[in-house]
Amino acid sequence: MRPLRVGLLQLHSNGLDVATNLRVGERYCREARRLGADIALFPEMWSVGYTFSGDRTAWSRLAVSRTDPFVSHFAALARELEMAIGLTYLERWPGAPRNSISLIDRRGDLVLTYAKVHTLDDDVEAACTPGDGFHVASLLTAVGEVKVGAMICYDREFPESARVLMLKGAELILTPNACLLDDIRVNQFQARAFENMVGVAMANYAGHGRSIAFSPVVYDQRQERLDPLLVEAGRGEGVFLADFDLDAMRAYRARAKWGNAFRKPAHYGALTSEAVSEPFVRPAARR
Repeated sequence: MRPLRVGLLQLHSNGLDVATNLRVGERYCREARRLGADIALFPEMWSVGYTFSGDRTAWSRLAVSRTDPFVSHFAALARELEMAIGLTYLERWPGAPRNSISLIDRRGDLVLTYAKVHTLDDDVEAACTPGDGFHVASLLTAVGEVKVGAMICYDREFPESARVLMLKGAELILTPNACLLDDIRVNQFQARAFENMVGVAMANYAGHGRSIAFSPVVYDQRQERLDPLLVEAGRGEGVFLADFDLDAMRAYRARAKWGNAFRKPAHYGALTSEAVSEPFVRPAARR
């Protein structure tokens, strides 16, 4: 079976110009398909270019629902191109909008919508409603069905995000992003793939750059070390391709000892406690 190809759309932000973001996004989706992508992934909150307005009321009016023309346009495009699209947008929501991704399959159907759980509550994302959980969907692609989950930017800095997605069956985690990525954060992202035996793919904005993807397969059957890096972009705009060998990933997941093989969940009760003590108390934090 040929690899599953993910096109990471590393684009320049057009700010709050939703119409331009739609046009540019379509152009790059078409380019991703021309390059053979099975999935095209946008950077974080593409509909408004991860731009926040000082006028929260006006900014919230730019939020779109899953049935609005911005989303339905990309659903029709996915159907036309026969390519899945990980579309990110400011999602209309009661009270305050959400920072969301909808995964649209190659038939144009929304199979998953995830809203960022770990919002930056001490910064601009205090204007957003946090998501209510992590979700995994079966995505039918040209190379067969794959279990896909999503986390967004700051989510990847919490090991629980990828761990829950793995426990729910994810083989691949799509990760829209909107920040600079130093080596520490890149290594952290690689660790999410290794410790959970999942593929990870991140699309960032041009300028920030370093859109990146890792395979979880780090050893062959003779225990020889393999390079899990599939692609790493510079800072410029473009479509960057990550090829995931699903056969190799599944064989590795069936034999290696990480993931859920030897966990001891009976001893992890503290992970679900909402208690916070010093030095980690932060007044802006939301539970």
